[in-house]
Amino acid sequence: MPVVKPVVVPDLGDFADVEVIEVLVAPGDQLAPETPLVTLESDKATMDIPCPDSGEVVELKVSVGDRLSAGDTILMLREAADATAASEPALAADAPRADITAAPVA
Repeated sequence: MPVVKPVVVPDLGDFADVEVIEVLVAPGDQLAPETPLVTLESDKATMDIPCPDSGEVVELKVSVGDRLSAGDTILMLREAADATAASEPALAADAPRADITAAPVA
């Protein structure tokens, strides 16, 4: 079952309270790892914040003009089915195996 989890601003080093100058995704977008989510601008630089995982944007928590620091939530991401499948045990591996023997062909 896909999990919805927050995507937060990573530790930006000396940057805190930086402005969102561009939101690059919208609810419903399918994202791959490293897809840019937002562009932040400090006094010294602009930087794109990448998506850490693949999945679907469920809800945006920021808009242009907001100010963010490390740990602030950018959006809610529903993990891709393949990402959650990899973290759950495989049911087929637990299923009993049937013994199949080949019958001779006449």
